Amino acid sequence: MGADTEQLKAILLAKLKMDDRKPIAYRKAKEGKSYNYSTLLNMLIYAVTGLLYTFPLFIFTDTIVAMYGYFTIFLFLLTFSLITDFSNVIIDSSDKYILVPRPVNDSTIFLSRNLYVFIYLLRTVLPMSLPGWVVLTMSHGWPTAILFPCTILLMTFISLFLVNGIYLLILKISKPERFKNIIGGFQIAFTIFIIIFYNLMQGISRSSAVQNLDIHQYAWIRFTPPYWLAACWSWLGYEAVLPGTMWLAALAFVFPVFCLWFTVKFLAPSFGRKIAAIDGVEVHELHQPKVGKRSKGNLAGKLANIFVKTDAGKAGFMMAWWQTSRSRSFKMKVYPAFAYVPIYFVYMLLLNDEPLKQVVAALPQTKIHLFLLYMSAFAMMQALNYVTISDQYKAAWIYYSAPVDVPGHVLAGAFKALWLRYCLPFLFFIGSIVLYIWGADAIIDIILATVNVTVFTVCVMRTTNRSFPFSQKEQMKNAGMKGFFRGLLTMILIAAMGFAHYFLSVFWWLKTLFIILSSIFLWLVWDSCLNTNWQVIAKGEDD
Repeated sequence: MGADTEQLKAILLAKLKMDDRKPIAYRKAKEGKSYNYSTLLNMLIYAVTGLLYTFPLFIFTDTIVAMYGYFTIFLFLLTFSLITDFSNVIIDSSDKYILVPRPVNDSTIFLSRNLYVFIYLLRTVLPMSLPGWVVLTMSHGWPTAILFPCTILLMTFISLFLVNGIYLLILKISKPERFKNIIGGFQIAFTIFIIIFYNLMQGISRSSAVQNLDIHQYAWIRFTPPYWLAACWSWLGYEAVLPGTMWLAALAFVFPVFCLWFTVKFLAPSFGRKIAAIDGVEVHELHQPKVGKRSKGNLAGKLANIFVKTDAGKAGFMMAWWQTSRSRSFKMKVYPAFAYVPIYFVYMLLLNDEPLKQVVAALPQTKIHLFLLYMSAFAMMQALNYVTISDQYKAAWIYYSAPVDVPGHVLAGAFKALWLRYCLPFLFFIGSIVLYIWGADAIIDIILATVNVTVFTVCVMRTTNRSFPFSQKEQMKNAGMKGFFRGLLTMILIAAMGFAHYFLSVFWWLKTLFIILSSIFLWLVWDSCLNTNWQVIAKGEDD
């Protein structure tokens, strides 16, 4: 193919070594220690994810229906996973700065990229499919063990076709410089979906409607690719419920081959030209406000003038407001935490053996709304944990060079930005749900929970997050037992507030007294945060 094999081997070896040395988010970086097994650990995570796909194999007794459920989940999640992660592999053109000035021909560069993409796909799809392969082999024997890898390969061709099509659609309706931002939105949506799927899976599997599913009522599934793949099992002698299943199985081979041909012939060249356009674009997030239109920067400035008194506090407010809206990493880590609260609440309702309608109808006679209100504290704690983290943490020198006498004003301004941008709207959303179900009597509960959640988050900022906004690198060393006990105390605090609210909810005047006492405590803790000095900041960074 015109490539230099020695150069090709060197390029691939370098790329794969770099993948092995990439740090994983949940592992703490240690000074002087390198990691060389990140690829294997990622493959292990993919294998655990593949376990989620196997639950239709245990729910449905009909083999073809079970395989249809398996391939539907696998195809959907694989496609979204490739949309969110594959873009980093395809769009990454940093190697051109090293390879282009050197005597490496175009064929070698082209082939190195394609082989690297193939290896990336292999180490993604193979571990994901491994749990299903093992389950089917144990339950259906060696004929299934031989057929299964073929159907997975065909499904991968369909997924690549969908991914290329979605990429081109995004590039068609948006500018190249906005492509990565839109992909970031997909990443956030995909993370939230995984949380929804994981938490609701058990409740759905116990539903009588799923267990007693009649496939004849959904005959339209014959026209979907996952059913064509599942229909291949009719060739092994398994009974096909829908008519014409054996003939539809032929489409399991014809359609993926067509997708592969169409992708190579039409989608790939067009996508390559679009990606080349992205390579030449310098992305800048700063936008000049148009004359006569209100800009988002003006909103942050107006809110800062209303809620913050000092100039340092206003600066902290606006920096936190702007950065949290622009940082893709912050959104990916924080937004799913806010989505988790209502999802987990619905999951708890699904665990009840009674019909869902009866459970919802009985909710006004319970006090479970207090659990829903206080769970929002953990979402806010997630936002506080990540507001201090940034990939560009070295830019934090600006905090130390500015003539700020009391750095607590900057921290307080940043907290107010977080509270107004995330905590207050989220509590308003949760409160609206509570008011709709429990009625006007729950208003005082909403007010008390809002005050207590604010107290909790201020305590978290005071005890564990004594750093400037976006001033710390993502993988900091472990704070040890001191950090553990601080986190434990904050968890005990919110639990104590929630239980006190529960036991005092008999009399409205007790809850009113609790609101007054919590507000006083909030004022005291807030005053302590506001007067944070440089010694406390230095001690927090040392921890």
